[in-house]
Amino acid sequence: QVDLVESGGGSVQAGESLRLFCKYTYSRYCMGWFRQAPGKEREGVATISGVGGHTYYADSVKGRFTISRYMNDTMFLQMNNLQPEDTAIYYCAAGSGINCYDEAQYNSWGQGTQVTVSS
Repeated sequence: QVDLVESGGGSVQAGESLRLFCKYTYSRYCMGWFRQAPGKEREGVATISGVGGHTYYADSVKGRFTISRYMNDTMFLQMNNLQPEDTAIYYCAAGSGINCYDEAQYNSWGQGTQVTVSS
């Protein structure tokens, strides 16, 4: 189990950008960003594996968001052209397994950081 801490959330207007940060004690094979909007289920946003940095993006964010890792203690989510539907609490998570896009692979979670996008 690892400790994860998110930061970088905030309030922006539609079309603007934010970069989220996740600091952790050590990386695991699967690292990812998930989000949960009020009244909705948590959903995967983007994941990245420890093998060649293979990435996965939800269709709703593809082309706008970019996930990346820095050394073995930091993960980023660059969020461009934010839209009101992106408003949610964003969580970083770590896990193991082959299919990093599967939320069941994740067993360590951060506390979340709020992203609010106004129109």
